[in-house]
Amino acid sequence: MTDPVRKCILTQDRDNRDNLVRLALSPEGQVWPDVRAKAPGRGAWIGVTRAELEQAIAKKRLRGALARAFKGEALDIPDDLPAQIAAALERNALDRLGLESRSGGLLTGSEKIIAAARAGQLHTLYHAADGSIDGNRKLDQAWRIGSDREGSDLRGLVLPVPRTILSLALGRENVVHIGLTDRAAAARVSDALNRWLHFIGPEPTPVPCETASQGASAPGREPDDVGAASDRHRPAVDVNEEFE
Repeated sequence: MTDPVRKCILTQDRDNRDNLVRLALSPEGQVWPDVRAKAPGRGAWIGVTRAELEQAIAKKRLRGALARAFKGEALDIPDDLPAQIAAALERNALDRLGLESRSGGLLTGSEKIIAAARAGQLHTLYHAADGSIDGNRKLDQAWRIGSDREGSDLRGLVLPVPRTILSLALGRENVVHIGLTDRAAAARVSDALNRWLHFIGPEPTPVPCETASQGASAPGREPDDVGAASDRHRPAVDVNEEFE
């Protein structure tokens, strides 16, 4: 079955609806992000980054596009709409990680992930933003070895959230690294993360910090997990009606 395709009201580009963000209209006329596309009534879809959206708001292009999408209904576009979308996409992605954690196909802890990676069982690998450079490299290398891709640039994706946030999302302590061994679960997580990371765009690389007090659950943490990551997020996977 073909996935539904929608058109971005700002660029006119068409894409799978799972790669776009739906904007809904409340009964009071307020525009709000419906990232799970569950709200009733008409919706308008966007596939731009946060920076592009902010520019479209400043130049009134979003208002014009939404007026056409919602057939001239009164619109109240909140000033913090880009921030609302970013927060909703982050929450959706972290919720997906939490669901997969409870299903049993998600690993945390360096030793478990390295064992799965070397056995060729790992499908995706993620690092917290405050994971150490050496710790990340150790897991990345194990993944390359288990995937028969030594010498390649295969490496885990550094997420723009620290271990405190990942630990809360997964309901586990001191989550610095995440590995998924179930292919379907890995695809679901990747889809949710890609949509969030595409919207927020690249962020500056943090300055490495080797202080042992950084992050959550400092007691009992792995020595190689202290510090900051060396690279930022990179989308992990690829990506007919205009409104719904």
